[in-house]
Amino acid sequence: MSEEAAIGRYVYCIMRGDQAREFETRGLGEGSGRVYTIPSDGLCAVVSDSARIDYERSRRNMIVHTVVQEEAIRDQAILPVRFGTVAPDAESVREKLLTRRREEFFSLLEEVEGRVELGLKAFWQEHMPFREIVEENDAIRRLRDRLAGKPADESYYERVELGRMVAEELVRKREAAAEEITSRLRPLAYKTKVNTNLGDRMAFNGAFLVDKREEERFDKAVGEMGTEMEQRLAFKYVGPVPPYNFVNIVVTWDG
Repeated sequence: MSEEAAIGRYVYCIMRGDQAREFETRGLGEGSGRVYTIPSDGLCAVVSDSARIDYERSRRNMIVHTVVQEEAIRDQAILPVRFGTVAPDAESVREKLLTRRREEFFSLLEEVEGRVELGLKAFWQEHMPFREIVEENDAIRRLRDRLAGKPADESYYERVELGRMVAEELVRKREAAAEEITSRLRPLAYKTKVNTNLGDRMAFNGAFLVDKREEERFDKAVGEMGTEMEQRLAFKYVGPVPPYNFVNIVVTWDG
């Protein structure tokens, strides 16, 4: 086995191209960390030389993986590959990835070309939405007041019931917030994905695949919502980023 064949290739993303090229960003893996392309019949994989190991999902490793993808996407559309994908060798990249899945990748590239992913998270402002829940729900307010000053061991089941009622209202509040946000932004997006909320403070967690020509309008719509809802919600708006939420390339090298 040649020395080149013995070296694995860490794969960052797939893009169009017939020419070999190198990137400025240093990647994960062995030696210099050189990031370059392996081209094959109109497609290329962005890779760096690597030992065939399982990479720890450390903050540093994740940042390196992301920065390489962000450099690649400056010039053209990319298909991000899942973190930690290591090919046995360069030939596996060509044959088992680029050649075998050629039609799939060209189809996906057509989906994302000319579009960007924009992410939006919304967080409840302090004391929200619990303040609203108490103000709007008479049954919850009465039960809360009745429990005030009662010893916890004497009112255990009532407190459990109060918690259940509040939890139900919190779900309803989140669903209403998500519906309001998506109803205003979905018409400006090519695709929309609503993700799972992370923690009680998060009211909305979504990603939008937006035509570049609509990006300015989308930005404006997010800004207007942020101003209108600032008493209730704080927005965290990110992008453009690679289309992580709309492309999920999982690779197996066996077979």
